[in-house]
Amino acid sequence: MDLKRTQAAETTKTYNRNALDVNTDNIYEAISILAKRAVQINEDIKIELSEKLEEFATPTENLEEIFENKEQIEVSKFYEKLPKPHAIAIEQWLQEKVYYRHTDSDSEA
Repeated sequence: MDLKRTQAAETTKTYNRNALDVNTDNIYEAISILAKRAVQINEDIKIELSEKLEEFATPTENLEEIFENKEQIEVSKFYEKLPKPHAIAIEQWLQEKVYYRHTDSDSEA
């Protein structure tokens, strides 16, 4: 996922309800899909941040030996300034980049 190129809003934004439920014709289903996508994005961000911060980890870290690393601070600041996962999910939904399907067992007959 390319987080630098996302055009999601960094602050609170009001969306047209009709634009959100165009694909599903059900606002609750659309919100459910968005919530699940936001969880996926959040997990991806956590994994990516953990991998980047592991590079700065020292094997013998004590409370007395905590050093400030400017690169580590820059990485942390970058992730703090990112749009929230739900904003990214909404932006992907509006750009029709989110794939969803119904997994009902009735359709297997």
